Amino acid sequence: MSVVQPLDTARAAPPARNTLVLVITCLALGGVVAAMASLNVALPDIARETHGSQTQLSWIIDAYSLAFASLLLPAGALGDRFGRRRALLAGLAIFGGGSGAAALTTDPDLLIAMRGVLGMGAALVMPATLSTITSTFSGAQRARAISVWAAVAGASAVVGILASGLLLELWSWPSVFLLNVVLALVALVGTLLYVPESAESDAPPIDLVGALLVVAGLAAVVYSVIEAPTRGWGDAVTLGGIGLGLAVLAGFVVWELRQRYPLLDPRLFRNRRFAAGSLSMTLMFFGFFGFIFVTMQYLQMVRGDSALVAAVSMLPLSVGMVPSSRLTPRLAARFGARGPWVVGLLAVALGMGVLARLDGGSSYWVIAAALFSNGIGMGLAMTPATTAITGALPRALQSVGSAMNDLTREVGGALGIAVLGSILSAAYRDRLDLTGQPPQIVDAARSSLAAANAIGGPVADRARAAFVDGMQFALLGSSAAALLAMAAVALLLRRPEPAPE
Repeated sequence: MSVVQPLDTARAAPPARNTLVLVITCLALGGVVAAMASLNVALPDIARETHGSQTQLSWIIDAYSLAFASLLLPAGALGDRFGRRRALLAGLAIFGGGSGAAALTTDPDLLIAMRGVLGMGAALVMPATLSTITSTFSGAQRARAISVWAAVAGASAVVGILASGLLLELWSWPSVFLLNVVLALVALVGTLLYVPESAESDAPPIDLVGALLVVAGLAAVVYSVIEAPTRGWGDAVTLGGIGLGLAVLAGFVVWELRQRYPLLDPRLFRNRRFAAGSLSMTLMFFGFFGFIFVTMQYLQMVRGDSALVAAVSMLPLSVGMVPSSRLTPRLAARFGARGPWVVGLLAVALGMGVLARLDGGSSYWVIAAALFSNGIGMGLAMTPATTAITGALPRALQSVGSAMNDLTREVGGALGIAVLGSILSAAYRDRLDLTGQPPQIVDAARSSLAAANAIGGPVADRARAAFVDGMQFALLGSSAAALLAMAAVALLLRRPEPAPE
């Protein structure tokens, strides 16, 4: 995903056309980013109608993030080489078509497959939107356009949750996918009419072997972690799959070190600022998307909130994030980036720690206070982390910084849903005591909380208690991830590093 100088035709384009390009690319971006979080609101309805197990629910959410994360770098390279407009059109077509197919199925396994297809489309769309903007705008206009792009990327997850909550209040869960179809169709038509083509004539060859290695490694690790509660953490398939995935990812690093045109050069992590930013973003979004996956089920299936109420309940997160993210640049200019960054990660860890102590009768004001703390913390930490990733690199490698900023979010999100969802599932099965119940009741209740709630009575009560136990363990994992990020940032930035030439 490379940033290139604007084409002559782009410089000559009228401002009104450039504005349309910005609107269309941001609409496409908003659709694919919102899809990462929006379906979490519909999980209780999906579980009831598809009879999916807790493990299948994890896959329904994570198939999208896994495909998105593992294909992001090669998809960006394809767009640079063969045309960003072509990549955007192909990605929107795949994203919209997969969404349409997903809206028509009630089979959980087919729904998982369609979510993977959506992730493939999203991987083509996201890097193409930023590269299209950087090749269309120049100078101060480019900076403003990129700031709009970044704002849309940051806000779309919360907007997607709210939109899904409203749709579920009026219709059923397939409407969430139909919204994707509408957004993709509008963006696709707009791209055909107004978005110019741009590509790099001297783009380096695509590292296909590196792309295959990173896809295979991430897939093996995520598959093994998600399936661990079903097979057992000590099972040979679980341990072998995790070991194989880590070995393949290690092979990816060795391969990239030997390439003239690597997909991602591991040597970049020798720069402490780059390493701190990448690690911080990965761990933050590890906790964030895992927390969204767990909390949406808690609000609806334990507290009994409607989908719309559950979505609106997340607003304190934005209330804290927006002002703190705007204040962070001034704080960093006065005190340095390290202080606000570390304080932000500590606030996230504290917020997650409070959420980890919730039970079925906890006051919403406790939840709101914890979400507000998370929002403030993410606002304080995300801006210096993003700046560290891009600012640690010279101008010639800014496209690598942009790609890495996107990749850390997606990889962190995919691993967070897998690991924290797996912790939730394992603890839920382990803590659910249904002694004396018929075997068919036990099997149904152990598969998911939605199935236990459908049974009702004491079975549902015990299942909700077991789910809360699992949620507490999972959210402690989120808190630990934020503390680990805080320690890493404090250690890596303990002394200043010179800016790149």
